[in-house]
Amino acid sequence: MIADWCKATRILRAVAFGLLIPGLAHVSAVGHAWAADAAIPVVADVARRSDVPVSLVGLGSVAPLRSVTVTSRIDGQIIKLDFADGQEVHAGDLLAEIDPEPLQAALAQAQATKTRDDVSLANARLDLARAQTLSTKGVGSTQALDTAKAAVAQFEATGKVDQAAVDIAQIQLHFTQIRSPLDGRAGIHTVDAGAIIRASDTGGIVRINQLHPIAVDFSLPSDALPRIQAVMKVGNAPVVAHDNGGQQLATGRLSVVDNQINGATATIRIRAVFDNADDRLWPGQFVNVRVQVELQRGVVTVPVTAIVRGPDGTYAFVVGKDRHIVKRPVTVAYSNAELAVVGEGVEPGDTVVTDGQYRIQEGDLVDITSPAQAAN
Repeated sequence: MIADWCKATRILRAVAFGLLIPGLAHVSAVGHAWAADAAIPVVADVARRSDVPVSLVGLGSVAPLRSVTVTSRIDGQIIKLDFADGQEVHAGDLLAEIDPEPLQAALAQAQATKTRDDVSLANARLDLARAQTLSTKGVGSTQALDTAKAAVAQFEATGKVDQAAVDIAQIQLHFTQIRSPLDGRAGIHTVDAGAIIRASDTGGIVRINQLHPIAVDFSLPSDALPRIQAVMKVGNAPVVAHDNGGQQLATGRLSVVDNQINGATATIRIRAVFDNADDRLWPGQFVNVRVQVELQRGVVTVPVTAIVRGPDGTYAFVVGKDRHIVKRPVTVAYSNAELAVVGEGVEPGDTVVTDGQYRIQEGDLVDITSPAQAAN
């Protein structure tokens, strides 16, 4: 058909040329007759009645639901790392070990001090018992009794201090084994075995990110807030994450809406949660998030490429039964990347031009190719 169109163009040129040369007048007449019956090739599809999900789309970034930088709570030398970079770890798994010998010695010292003071306390209690006996018999002084009581109280307090020192030493010794605080994936370690690490270091040993489930934070215009709140009250609205190419990555659910609107951008921050069992979402990744907020049932739809926007508004080229074009104004109630919901101007079953509109105008005769044929 395109070849026929090119042939028609050449004939029309010949017609124009024939108007200037009287000897070619008969060519002009033939050209006009052929051009009147020439069909312009276009791609067209049929308007249908269908159910269309209405979605809001926002740009989001993937973030771990929980993220912890594992650091040391004591100073010491790392003697062993018990994980591999990128390893899946669980809460309580051993990640690193710090040399325990200095703290073992400190614990032994604290325990010995407590044992010594416990002996002194026992002796002070014996002295108190003797002083009480003598005082009861009337042969002991009140001063000696009071001194014995004070000694017992002093050693009891000393025993509490000693026990606290033992507890602190045991806690410090426990800190020589650094364990994962959550289930997640380990990143790349920042220190090696043999390095001296301090509690004041901010870089830590490794970062653990929770990936199952994982979060996606995205923003929508603030005027979409009532619709988001409505669907969250009814139940979790379907949320789909797509990459920049439009490929679906994962499906999830709305989790939370931020407690304030960003006044600078007039947007509201929203978080969605995805199970992410196949690890297709990764922290720091940018995705397009689509939230279904409504399902329009039984509406008239056409391919979105059938809608043409001009100075007088939106319109579509409808193919009549005689294959001649009718230009109709249309109202578009909603559109997405594939379909447009038409409020007025097109009825179910109408054939609308979806490609080639720039070649046609009202009244033109067209030759229709289906989208499937055009794709092949």
